[in-house]
Amino acid sequence: MLKVLPKQTASMQTRDGVRLDADIYRPDADGEFPVLLMRQPYGRAIASTVVYAHPTWYASHGYIIVIQDVRGRGTSEGEFQLFTHEITDGEDAVNWAASLPSSNGKVGMYGFSYQGMTQLYAAVNQPSALTAICPAMIGYDLYTDWAYEGDAFCLQTNLAWAIQLATESARLRGDKTAYQALFAASRNLPLTNPETLQQLAPDSFYHEWLTHSQADAYWEKLSPKQHLQAVDLPMFHIGGWFDTYLRGTLHLYKDMATRNTKPQHLLVGPWAHLPWGRKVGEIDFGIKAASPVDQMQVRWFDQFLKGVETGLLQESPVCLFEMGSNIWRTFPNLPTPTHKFYFLSTTGLASIREDSGTLSNAPCPMSSDVLVHDPWRPVPAVGGHAAIPAGVFERSHIDCRSDVLIYTSEPLLENLHLAGDVMAKISCTADQPSYDLCAVLSEVYPDGRVYNLTQGYVHCRDGASNVSTKIQLQPTCARIAKGNALRLSLSAACFPAYAMNSGNGAVITSDNLRDAEIITLTVNCGGEGNSQVVLPDLSSYRT
Repeated sequence: MLKVLPKQTASMQTRDGVRLDADIYRPDADGEFPVLLMRQPYGRAIASTVVYAHPTWYASHGYIIVIQDVRGRGTSEGEFQLFTHEITDGEDAVNWAASLPSSNGKVGMYGFSYQGMTQLYAAVNQPSALTAICPAMIGYDLYTDWAYEGDAFCLQTNLAWAIQLATESARLRGDKTAYQALFAASRNLPLTNPETLQQLAPDSFYHEWLTHSQADAYWEKLSPKQHLQAVDLPMFHIGGWFDTYLRGTLHLYKDMATRNTKPQHLLVGPWAHLPWGRKVGEIDFGIKAASPVDQMQVRWFDQFLKGVETGLLQESPVCLFEMGSNIWRTFPNLPTPTHKFYFLSTTGLASIREDSGTLSNAPCPMSSDVLVHDPWRPVPAVGGHAAIPAGVFERSHIDCRSDVLIYTSEPLLENLHLAGDVMAKISCTADQPSYDLCAVLSEVYPDGRVYNLTQGYVHCRDGASNVSTKIQLQPTCARIAKGNALRLSLSAACFPAYAMNSGNGAVITSDNLRDAEIITLTVNCGGEGNSQVVLPDLSSYRT
């Protein structure tokens, strides 16, 4: 490892004359080096060290590291508008970084979340210096992958992020009153805050995102997906099983792996959005769950920016952490599992008795359960990918509620390995024009403990119709141990992870909570409805 020079600060001008500031970390050595660029909105000194090694570590491996404040953030000039300027500013930043003293002219980019998004936008115009990127935890289609899930607004994560950005904006403009109010709101999520955000940050993206509650031209223009169709770059995709943006990571990987000629590698750990460690919620996944990302990114950039033969291209490109066995499994591509079906059956008391609702391997005679959603006491969010905090939590106290339907299998006779998409198909009707459905798949231990594996959520607009509602749960990779059981839990809310349904649409402020109706759902099991959960069974998969 090389010694690293003291940090320097440098500035560039965008094509429209806006100054962008960056910190630069250089190896204390002669010669030319590739540049690793990170562009972010949170103050460049942080440098995403919540999940990555400090830039000095990367510089010690023979790279010039550039951490840049995007337009209107940190000390950079201009007005910050979410994602709006990142295509042209990103291209300008790549070209500027490539021309820095001692640069070899090749630029790579890394970073997660917003810093992952800036990589995709910078790639749009295909600057020649941009050689490889490592996008982590991103939204490819911002409507389906970031702002909404199953047409339901992801309330807690969007509101928390909007308030964080608005608080920093107030600090940068020296508005002490707004800063203090927004900071206080950030510690009191979620009910009291939409009004605060409207008053103190009327220009926040949050208000637009609420207005565009269905996929439309707004999302098409804003999303990276619409701009990346001609891009062909080596990409190392990084995600987490409990990251709220995993849909985007997998969406991007699948698209790029299908049509690109350049290598596409994928790593998915057991992590939430942050941090990336062995403890995720209440579960310790062991030492192997500690993040290997820094070392893997250096190998990636050594391969493509330095031309070093790392052996990377001879390895399987897909690496997934299997929870339960707590090991990394590798595959030549995303595995194609067989489908395993569990059918819902009930005595009609699945909201009252733990032994009433069952998951069976074969369809059962027709039966039904009734679920009543009371907006005064909505089913709370616990863990999963959409709540704060995210991850795995013991949830038997949630399953004991009378507004949660639970369906449990017999104890497994053999280990069950799952990898891929999980789908619940629920036949139901409601007494209101609109309703929501939340499905949680859990592992049940013999002593009664229940730990969530994955969940999904859908906003329905056809309450009176008897339809089979499809709930796409978050993809997962897990081993369910022999002797444990599976459970599907259904509820009409998962608050505040998702905006609650009033019976006529989403409740988005504490004021219109007054209009929320009690919703009565009837879930049909057996018969023609055949409510079921479809699992990606990898037990017999051989690499």
